[in-house]
Amino acid sequence: MKIGFLGFGEVASTLTNGLLNQGADVYTCVEGRSIKTKQIAKETGVTLCKSNKELAKTSDILISSVTPVQAIKIAQEVGKHSKGVYVDINNISPKTIKKTMSFIQNNKTVDAAIIGSVRQGLDVQIIASGKYAKEFMELNQYGMNITIVGMELGQASAIKMLRSSFTKGISALLFETIYSAYKMGIDEEVIKYIAKTECEGFKDSATSRIISSAVHAKRRYEEMDEVTELISENLDPKMSNATQDFFKSLYENINKLEKRPDSYIDLFKIMEDLNKK
Repeated sequence: MKIGFLGFGEVASTLTNGLLNQGADVYTCVEGRSIKTKQIAKETGVTLCKSNKELAKTSDILISSVTPVQAIKIAQEVGKHSKGVYVDINNISPKTIKKTMSFIQNNKTVDAAIIGSVRQGLDVQIIASGKYAKEFMELNQYGMNITIVGMELGQASAIKMLRSSFTKGISALLFETIYSAYKMGIDEEVIKYIAKTECEGFKDSATSRIISSAVHAKRRYEEMDEVTELISENLDPKMSNATQDFFKSLYENINKLEKRPDSYIDLFKIMEDLNKK
């Protein structure tokens, strides 16, 4: 089975490493991509195609792993060339999923979503929906962790979006809380007392959430655009709008972040240094 990735960011490169180690044939195209992306692709040993068109014709399973704003555009580009099953694994709303899939002419489409951190590698939970979800689930033979949640396009993405509404909202609130505590010199105490009513290992979890919020602020801002669209179908998305505004502001303040900080204290110090400039 030939597995192709449209886009070769963190999700695609991480899954590719695991799939290659399991003996799968993995393909991508990095034409027009950054030097960093090309270097990562070279290091993984993934087979390179000259164009996305060639990639689409080659792949039995073609996985779209780009940014939310690119999802529709990439589907338009390869829609008439995709011969296998087209899987959209981007963080987009059910409405956007359906529009995206309308460009895939063979109609062999799957709506998929990652639940958790892709840093888990092939163990990360992936949920899928659509008539061809069973074909996508065949990748479990290569160590992936795919679960079917429905037969209709949009079901997997809806679950992902609603989960994101909750988790990103919590992350934004946590960031504001601990940063305020840090500025007052009581961050350790605040974390300790919050932990008394939260889960075991709260400090490590909180630290990871805060750092990830900063590192992935731009992507989360873009993802919240999809979340608010979904929430607005049922009620005024006040909390989701606030969360989106938070991540937009965070990205604008720290877009020069060069590497992942080791602790939230290191992150906050970087923020202070940037604000002084």
